[in-house]
Amino acid sequence: MQRQLVTPPDLAGAALTELKAWLAITTARDDAELTRLLAASLATCEAFTGVVALEATYEEMRAASTDWQTLGLTPVRAILAVEALATNGSRTALPTASYLVDITARAEGRFRLAVRSSETRVIVRYTAGLAADWDLLPADLCHGVLRLAAHHFRAREDETAKVSPPAAVAALWQPWRRMRLT
Repeated sequence: MQRQLVTPPDLAGAALTELKAWLAITTARDDAELTRLLAASLATCEAFTGVVALEATYEEMRAASTDWQTLGLTPVRAILAVEALATNGSRTALPTASYLVDITARAEGRFRLAVRSSETRVIVRYTAGLAADWDLLPADLCHGVLRLAAHHFRAREDETAKVSPPAAVAALWQPWRRMRLT
């Protein structure tokens, strides 16, 4: 499975404003760096919890199969499209009658082809995320992302700074942690 982020969440608005307030920064000089730190902190949150925090659009390449396949990220909000992927890389949108989709009670997205395809791979486009935007993100996840981004900003010149998330951040994220046994 290969996954690609198609439409990332917006971190340049409310998230950046909150981080700048946390750090007492009033100028726009560091906005690009702070936005990148927010993105990295959000990615760390998602890796730690196993949950996509902010809604974004993804594409996954999968085998063209009539068996049910579960998408790699949760919580899935919508499965938008399935496309056949030719060996030359061209894509063909499949009609909705040629595949089935399901979002389980655990917000896991699943799909399967209703009929066999001449192509061996498909691309599934879907949206996943707990919250549609920063203001709707649960407070503990939001605060953990802010604290981690601020930690990295303050430690950018400190070579002795720890690489792992601070314990306070991990404590904020722990209730959201989802583990998968594979």
